[in-house]
Amino acid sequence: MDAQQQQREASPRPPPPAASGGGGGGGDFTAIFTVLLSFLAIASMVILPTVSTLRQSLAILHQVPEGHVGVYWRGGALLNTITDPGFHLKMPLLTHFEPIQVTLQTDLVRDIPCGTKGGVMINFEKIEVVNRLHKDYVYETLRDYGVQYDNTWIYDKIHHEINQFCSAHSLQQVYIDMFDQIDDKMKDALQADCTRYAPGIEVLSVRVTKPTIPDSIRRNFEQMEEERTKVLIAVERQRVSEKEAETLKKIAISEAEKHAHVSKIQMEQKLMEKDSSRKQEEISNTMYLAREKSLADAYFYRTMKEAEANKLKLTPQYLELKFIEAIANNSKIFFGNKVPNMVLDQRLLGNFLQDVVVSKGNMENSS
Repeated sequence: MDAQQQQREASPRPPPPAASGGGGGGGDFTAIFTVLLSFLAIASMVILPTVSTLRQSLAILHQVPEGHVGVYWRGGALLNTITDPGFHLKMPLLTHFEPIQVTLQTDLVRDIPCGTKGGVMINFEKIEVVNRLHKDYVYETLRDYGVQYDNTWIYDKIHHEINQFCSAHSLQQVYIDMFDQIDDKMKDALQADCTRYAPGIEVLSVRVTKPTIPDSIRRNFEQMEEERTKVLIAVERQRVSEKEAETLKKIAISEAEKHAHVSKIQMEQKLMEKDSSRKQEEISNTMYLAREKSLADAYFYRTMKEAEANKLKLTPQYLELKFIEAIANNSKIFFGNKVPNMVLDQRLLGNFLQDVVVSKGNMENSS
């Protein structure tokens, strides 16, 4: 339009039409202007929605963000070129570029209706699937399933698996009994098919929220849960009472064992004291017996020695001397007309004593 305006300014202006000449030139300009406006309106309607795509197609320098790889199409055909994060060059208009995430991503699947084995319709409002596309399998996965590969193997597959699970189980199992197993079952089912058909997709975990069930059934489940809670409370109270009784029993047994142990220790202590006293008495008796035996032996030895000494002393001369000493010590004075008869002859006494000694010696020789 600027070139046309300059061309019009450079060309000589035609003379103004006569007043009576009508408006032929003005009508041509109005028609051209109307057609031009219509063309611009149609072009804006076609071009504006694809401005970003057009801008990307016209760009030569592009950026691959971190955690992604660059994938390219030329003429609609997927190229075997995979680029790492950073800046790269491509051919404008001919080559199309898309960044593909190869780090962990969470796909959120919403509103999954399903019917249970008993015919009750329930709805899973939200299921989260944590998955990752391995860098080495980007080309094969996009070639077989396109950029939106997760629509096939995550979104559509989770709908299918949830409905398969619900149709094979009752509401009681889905909502209560087996709800804690749904996460692992969904993960295993998704990973099994991905490993078989799309090995580049790794399913790390699945998080399933509690499904929405009809209000009437939900109230029944709440009443059942309330009754079950009461039963559990009663059982728990009984268990606590049993534990308390068992604890008291253990305490009593422990006290009894402690007293028995103390009594045993005291008894052993008394027995040890008695045994010690007995040993002391035995030692005292042994000492006394030894002492008495020593005294008896000494007395016997002394007596024997005295006997031997007396045997040596029993001579007629010694006996005569003792007789005289005895008579001398027993001196008495008698008054009267008659004096007792008494042998005072010392020689007769000596002879008598000598005969006694001889007879005694003969008896000992004969024995």
